[in-house]
Amino acid sequence: MSAHDFLVELGTEELPPKALKSLGEAFLAGVEKGLKAAGLGYQSARYYAAPRRLAVLVEALASQQPDRTVNLDGPPVQAAFDKDGNPTQAALGFAKKCGVELSQIDQSGPKLKFSQSIAGQSTVSLLPGIVEASLNELPIPKRMRWAARKEEFVRPTQWLVMLFGQHVVDCEILAQKAGRMSRGHRFHANYEVAIESPASYSHDLRGAFVVADFAKRREQIAKRVEELAKAENGTAIVPPALLDEVTALVEWPVPLVCSFEERFLEVPQEALIATMQDNQKYFCLVDGNGKLLPRFITVANIESKDPAQIVAGNEKVVRPRLTDAEFFFKQDKRQPLEKRNQRLANVVFQAQLGSVYDKAERVSKLAAFIAERIGGDASRAARAGILSKCDLASEMVGEFPEMQGIAGYYYAKHDGEPEDVAQALNEQYMPRGAGAELPQTLTGAAVAVADKLDTLVGIFGIGMLPTGSKDPYALRRAALGVLRILIEKQLDLDLVEAVGFAVGLYGDKVKAEGLAQQVLDFIFDRLRARYEDEGVDVAVYQAVRALSPAAPLDFDQRVQAVQAFRQLPEAAALAAANKRVSNILAKAEGQLPAAVDAKLLEAGAEQTLAQAVAAAAQAVAPMAAARCYREALAQLASLREPVDAYFDAVMVNAEDAAVRANRLALLNQLRGLFLGVADISLLG
Repeated sequence: MSAHDFLVELGTEELPPKALKSLGEAFLAGVEKGLKAAGLGYQSARYYAAPRRLAVLVEALASQQPDRTVNLDGPPVQAAFDKDGNPTQAALGFAKKCGVELSQIDQSGPKLKFSQSIAGQSTVSLLPGIVEASLNELPIPKRMRWAARKEEFVRPTQWLVMLFGQHVVDCEILAQKAGRMSRGHRFHANYEVAIESPASYSHDLRGAFVVADFAKRREQIAKRVEELAKAENGTAIVPPALLDEVTALVEWPVPLVCSFEERFLEVPQEALIATMQDNQKYFCLVDGNGKLLPRFITVANIESKDPAQIVAGNEKVVRPRLTDAEFFFKQDKRQPLEKRNQRLANVVFQAQLGSVYDKAERVSKLAAFIAERIGGDASRAARAGILSKCDLASEMVGEFPEMQGIAGYYYAKHDGEPEDVAQALNEQYMPRGAGAELPQTLTGAAVAVADKLDTLVGIFGIGMLPTGSKDPYALRRAALGVLRILIEKQLDLDLVEAVGFAVGLYGDKVKAEGLAQQVLDFIFDRLRARYEDEGVDVAVYQAVRALSPAAPLDFDQRVQAVQAFRQLPEAAALAAANKRVSNILAKAEGQLPAAVDAKLLEAGAEQTLAQAVAAAAQAVAPMAAARCYREALAQLASLREPVDAYFDAVMVNAEDAAVRANRLALLNQLRGLFLGVADISLLG
């Protein structure tokens, strides 16, 4: 069967830059889905995406569907005809489903059968429907109409190229008649460009100042930006999302270096970077120490004969934005940071939970409580807590919301606050996302945990629990943040105690009964997903969860120990033995003796196990006390042989009540050794 390359290009007005890449990928996915559904084979496929076009190129696409045979089974013959040989509704319904008369149905076997050979259709006849279906399925939140037409798309369409081999596919899609004429660059080559063949598409457009390949354009921009930054003795800040957006804004990228006045460097560089990236789509430059340079790179969409004009224009545009940031910074510094709490007393945090200042007061007390327990300075934590929300009332954060915390750091430094207090004002929001940076200071860690626990307790306390995908107060992220800080920074905080203290700070604003346990369950439940992502079996998590350790760090240390224990050859047998012991003890009646009476032990396996348990208890006691759980479980692994021998030789439920109770006491001691780390009976 012959095969040809296929090209479709839809020309439009300028497409939304933040969505261009996803639109191109979705267009490709839709076309491939349609080709596969039609049974059309092809070698490879790729997408092109530029500001005014979406395109898909399919290489070596089969020119026709293969012939196929459809075989359908119907009802049994005895159900298809009554005793007089007349067709039943089952038979008539099957014939109707097949689209033929009953006489054309095969009645020779035990069931009615229908077979039909279907000749494959030509690819050219199928392509318009495949392309149209793909365009209709694009992820476009809101489609638009233009002129007097009823067709809808993300932007008005301007032209359509559809070529199969050398020939145009005759069709009309989204108000455009297919042809081979594309368009060049809006300014450099504002004329029609003939596409000779699908394979020449990229080359033909490059001659008209259009780099149609999104990936190549992106790579070209990244490489040139890096070269220009190096020439300025700096490094460019190139966030992937910004690079994608800039790539989507230009057809013929020409990066240029611009500059701004050095006086603006007195403003927090985060504010300057934010406004240049978010508002102007510039790439900022920093030196080897990460300090902002008075340079930035813009990416023009034309190759100008006088690039200095473009540079001057961009410098003129950015100056008012930087001047605004400078003005807000100077205005804010005229007033001590703490005075802004007066304004926050009138700003609602949550209607039932009080003002933002109320929250700051709670965070201050809770942060001091936490700092004392993780080796920090309680007074510094309390100070950072009371200042934690002040910058929300500043002009800088009002204009640049992403500066919250960062602005607070600079204003606290200006006011002469201790370094760790100033840092904590920014670190309170850490981690800002999955895998993001954690607080570096103990003061910052205390405030970050306090802020998150206060939110969790408050929102749970008024019954606004997250449901499904709805989590308006980001409680899941808050819980994960608490866990990451305490585990990854090795901070040994009793969360039961801390949550109880947080509940007390709310007084009668929340329903306290059962609240602490509800919050704790929510937090520790987040660990399950964390461990699953790390490849830890859920049974390991459950084995530790059964003991309800109060500190996340302690919880994690136990999980890591049990995970290592599972790799030992003795693990499976000991888990099974623990399960057996657990079941036996669950059925025991009355109170078990506190100690094992050696005089009631039988010689042999029973005495051997008792001696092994006593020796193990002595050996693991200091390990458990030091939380050396991995070493403790490795030591307990030596109990496998005496445990197996015991169950082979000894009947636990002896006739003699005293002997039976003594044996249960021995098993209780054995189980207690493992429960010092986890309930390994759940591993079986």
